[in-house]
Amino acid sequence: MQYKSPGLTHVTLNVSSRKYCNYHTVSLFSLFQRYFLVGSNHAQTKHRVLKIDRTEPKDLVIIDDKHVYSQNEVRELLGRLDLGNRTKMGQKGSSGLSRAVSAYGIVGFVRFLEGYYIVLITKRRKMADIGGHSIYKIEDTNMIYIPNDSVRLTHPDEARYSRSTGGHTSPEMFSFPSVSIHYSYDLSHSLQYNLTLLNSPCCPGDEVTVHPHSSKQDSFDIFEDEGLPTQVHGLRNEPYAKYVWNSKLLERVKDIVHPDWLMYIIHGFCGQSKLLIYGRPVHITLIARRSSKFAGTRFLKRGANCEGNVANEVETEQIIHDASVMSFAAGSYSSYVQVRGSVPLYWSQDISTMMPKPPIRLDQADPYAHVAALHFDQMLQRFGSPIIILNLVKKREKRKHEKILSEELLPAVNNLNQFLPPEHWIDYIAWDMARYTKIKLCNVLDRLSMIAENVVKRTGFFINRSDFYCHTLRPDERWGDLGGSLTSSGRVQTGVLRTNCVDCLDRTNTAQFMVGKCALAYQLYALGMIDKPKLQFDTDCVRLFEELYEDHGDTLSLQYGGSQLVHRVKTYRKIAPWTQHSKDIMQTLSRYYSNAFSDADRQDAINLFLQVYQPSDSKPHLWELPTDFYLHQKNSMALAHDRRSYTYWWSEGILSYLPVPYDEVPCEENMKKVAVKRVNRYDESTDTYTEFFKPYELTSFDDTFCISMTNSAREFMPKTVGVDPSPFTVRKPEETGKSAVTGSKSSKEETVLQRKTAASAPPPPSEEQLSSSSEDDSEDDRDDDGSVSQRSTPVKLLTESGESVRTQEHPMKETYGLNLAVLPAEDDMLIYESSTPFSPLSLLRVPVSCFAVDSIYEVSPPRVDKESREVFEGHVLTGLGQVRALCREDTLMYREYIKNRYM
Repeated sequence: MQYKSPGLTHVTLNVSSRKYCNYHTVSLFSLFQRYFLVGSNHAQTKHRVLKIDRTEPKDLVIIDDKHVYSQNEVRELLGRLDLGNRTKMGQKGSSGLSRAVSAYGIVGFVRFLEGYYIVLITKRRKMADIGGHSIYKIEDTNMIYIPNDSVRLTHPDEARYSRSTGGHTSPEMFSFPSVSIHYSYDLSHSLQYNLTLLNSPCCPGDEVTVHPHSSKQDSFDIFEDEGLPTQVHGLRNEPYAKYVWNSKLLERVKDIVHPDWLMYIIHGFCGQSKLLIYGRPVHITLIARRSSKFAGTRFLKRGANCEGNVANEVETEQIIHDASVMSFAAGSYSSYVQVRGSVPLYWSQDISTMMPKPPIRLDQADPYAHVAALHFDQMLQRFGSPIIILNLVKKREKRKHEKILSEELLPAVNNLNQFLPPEHWIDYIAWDMARYTKIKLCNVLDRLSMIAENVVKRTGFFINRSDFYCHTLRPDERWGDLGGSLTSSGRVQTGVLRTNCVDCLDRTNTAQFMVGKCALAYQLYALGMIDKPKLQFDTDCVRLFEELYEDHGDTLSLQYGGSQLVHRVKTYRKIAPWTQHSKDIMQTLSRYYSNAFSDADRQDAINLFLQVYQPSDSKPHLWELPTDFYLHQKNSMALAHDRRSYTYWWSEGILSYLPVPYDEVPCEENMKKVAVKRVNRYDESTDTYTEFFKPYELTSFDDTFCISMTNSAREFMPKTVGVDPSPFTVRKPEETGKSAVTGSKSSKEETVLQRKTAASAPPPPSEEQLSSSSEDDSEDDRDDDGSVSQRSTPVKLLTESGESVRTQEHPMKETYGLNLAVLPAEDDMLIYESSTPFSPLSLLRVPVSCFAVDSIYEVSPPRVDKESREVFEGHVLTGLGQVRALCREDTLMYREYIKNRYM
């Protein structure tokens, strides 16, 4: 039975922030009375077995034997089970052990009105890579009914519930490429949180904190080998509950099974692109985490609930890192986080009448801003201060619509600020972006860039490296007054920008793009990639970043509003082509249709998947409820025994650590949530190389993620000769490549089509085609990667006699696509001949290193002189962060180079 759930086509799995022995493959074996679930690590060296009872009609009985099997042991176990359950000839019943499903992980266990189902991931696709940890997108799942047919208690409404959940993943809702799954990186937390706890001084060198759900015998040990020092190789965080979508599905088993079985699912978006800076790869990763609290669709979920959780709350993180070094310890990583979410008030829209813009109404008076206090308390705890609100709703309207929200939000913020210290006040910025756009002489993005510059300077960003020496050589006045918090190992972001309009879709995505673009400039400058923290439009870098943000906005808009973005960055730049207007109209109609006809079904599916509503025979069915208000507002029906103070509205302990977020303080309470694993470098469960490069698989280059991901040099840089290869160069429209004008998505499709048809010979052209074709192919006829397309292949011509002849080209031109007009010089030919393996001159060459024993079984290292060993040891120590003092000659040489190059 196929199962499609609200968070499963665009979800992200994560288990830990570094490599643990998590199960990359899961196999489900079936017997009449039991299911056996076998989980294997990536190297196929460690296996665990879960036993699931199939004789219980409504209860879930799972046994974890706590034993780690080798590959031979698990084969023997399965062989004994198969042999012991085979039936005799002619006897009815099952015949041995059969493999039911091969999967990549467990989503959880769900029950409606009959027995339990197990939900398995059956198809995945790689979407990104962070520090050697692969992130996948879940593309397909399988839901298998656990009880066997002999004990099954049928219910007439069971099928409707299963169809309701499966129908949620409609094409217009969840088929857009976005989010992912992961086995060894905690995506519910930010990169700053993960690396802060990893480098925390509260992680002692010879102690291990046991995971709260681990038994004593399952605690992680310290490994030592040949006197090599141990190191912190991983930590398993407790995921941030707000961004986990399958926590209820794992609730029944999380205290029974080993933590390696648990895979927490994140719903949102994940995308990654490669920026090539003169051949140096820099990965730009965009991760969006949707909140599972007060989750739903547009018009059905507005404002906030009684617990302070707002609708359409999304945390967006952009990670920039030098892809030439994968390790978190040795690599350079930077991240910036911002948030979007509905206005934190009690408000909704009446959808009883079919209207494009239903009227906004305030459902409940909140004179002391209680719900806003709960919301900003959560933000202070997670992000620190300052909290900056960018409110983009309209200010001037003939009939009050959006203005109602601004009139209520500003007094609420002022009321909360009077009790906070002035240095930690919530900053409120109100700007009518829609009205500003209609003024012809006003530039919306220029105003947004000013706001973005102010915001990034105040909050700062995270980087795990201290300032480079190039910042001293090329100082910038904006770098000195940058906000955030300085640490011994780099910088930390303190505070966050919270952007909202009414829907938090179109205007919000453009504003977030401008803030992200400003932060990207500072991040690249901090990594030593550019001379000053400033990026301009119409460069390959910004064009690549804009495409990434548009994919991000399209995905979030599909999930919440039912259609892609209506207004994009090009719309606010006023450079969108005239054909874009018809697309905007279609997207508006699609959003209106989705809100009117399909949002209710999708809301029911979300409520089922999140277990906000649990079916039961003793209460009405989900489709019989007039509203789901009380499912998401549970505290509204209960009397508060310990009412929160209206003046001291923040949680205890938060204010003493500001501006640093309380969640990232290495205090005793936070360290209880972390299990630190210290391993030796040869521990097979931490083999990042095997996971990333997969030497055991036979694949093609086109199938690997690094080839298929968006590349600035391949997708955006023009293919003409003499073009500046820098991705920070402003290019005129006539200089840009085809993908820059028509969009890289269409160029990608054309590239794939050309690669598929390149192997087949082209048909013989007619005389009209030959006469109309020019001698020189245009640049548009080339592939995106610079290779010659099929049009440049020499074609066969038919003469009058019917014989096939080649075009009159030089043999070198015909074979290699070039013609050597001048022969190489005599000295060059001599060098070439001496380098060939069978040349007599090559026998006179003496190898640099001589190996005494050199075979496929044994090799002895060559003798290396002392000076060479010192040079090599210096390189190794530099990679470990221990830079040796330069000698006088090297210092003078370096100063001379800097003087000639930059001064």
